[in-house]
Amino acid sequence: MSQMLALAILTLILFIGDIIATRTKAWVPSVFVCAVLFLAGYWTFFPKDIVSIAGVPPVVATMIIYIIITNMGTLLSLKELMKQWKTIVIALAGIVGIIAILFSIGTLIFGFKTVVVAIPPLVGGLVSALIMSDGAKEAGLTNLSVFAIVIYVVQGFAGYPLTSIVLRKEGRRLLEKFRKGELEVKEEESTNSQSKERTELKLFKNMPAKYNTDYFKFFRLAVVGLIAYYVSTLLAPIASISPFVLCLVFGVIGRSIGFLEKQTLQKANGFGLGIMILMLFIFDGLKIATPGMMLEILYPLIGCIILAVIGMYIFSFFIGKVLKVSKEMAFAVSLTALYGFPADYIITNEVIKSLTADEKEREALISHMLPPMLVGGFITVTMVSVVLAGIFVGFLK
Repeated sequence: MSQMLALAILTLILFIGDIIATRTKAWVPSVFVCAVLFLAGYWTFFPKDIVSIAGVPPVVATMIIYIIITNMGTLLSLKELMKQWKTIVIALAGIVGIIAILFSIGTLIFGFKTVVVAIPPLVGGLVSALIMSDGAKEAGLTNLSVFAIVIYVVQGFAGYPLTSIVLRKEGRRLLEKFRKGELEVKEEESTNSQSKERTELKLFKNMPAKYNTDYFKFFRLAVVGLIAYYVSTLLAPIASISPFVLCLVFGVIGRSIGFLEKQTLQKANGFGLGIMILMLFIFDGLKIATPGMMLEILYPLIGCIILAVIGMYIFSFFIGKVLKVSKEMAFAVSLTALYGFPADYIITNEVIKSLTADEKEREALISHMLPPMLVGGFITVTMVSVVLAGIFVGFLK
């Protein structure tokens, strides 16, 4: 297959996902549609390395991950993170719910080791799945090694539509309040003037605006990513911390000290291309999920995901009640554990676009719904899951 044919096929899949999401008003999220089409492709005529053939080998994807996660950090200031303390508590409660239900009911049904392998990928992303897969392989548990990867690949199939449903309910509730004048756009999210952009870059306040070119924006993102990489390397003998986790942390710090502006990558005109590359890299993981594997582990796969969702709902519901957060928003925040970024960003925006065409109403919804979803994904997928994987892999020995 030629490079341009591969690229045309893959971008067509992403486009079809967008069309269906738009036509169904986000009831069927684009990421869900794309995942189904990628699976169908890998099970029929796709070369296993179609994403690399298209021009997205792992090394390019890694570069984009560094830049996009750093840029994601610019969406959240330290002040915003402190304001989102309720979100952090709810996200952690959802994780406790997964652990509690799977270690109690799940162990009785599927066995202890299956549950141990399932929890970190359910809570997080690729890194935790790889840790558990390698741990299971070293312990001679071949089926569970495959199970760790496949559960990571498939869990979003439950998370995407459920999140879309609860966010639509939350969005309608907020819209009603906004139209009655009971809800305001949060100032930090709504202020978008050029003067604010200038004051954001406190470290470059004396630099003429004409020198803040696209390349300078990319350079600053790369510098923050480089710092994250070096800090991760220096800490390796003491503690294993993913450089991607540090990219997000330093992205937040970079914006707070005035080294990065909010949404630096968007302003450098690179966000759309970056998201496309990142999405192709994520869907590339589906190439290992063969029909035979899926049938072999279908029962524990579905069972563990259902139990995890039940655990998340119960714990997030009660914590949400205590913290006076709507059950829909609390559940949506917990569900970010099943997919993380960029799916949390994409689904939230799709839902908001489907609910209203008015820019002020969209701005209000974004300011109230997007920060909790991003913080939820940050806490679950990028941080807690890796820590859990590091602990749980020891249980397999």
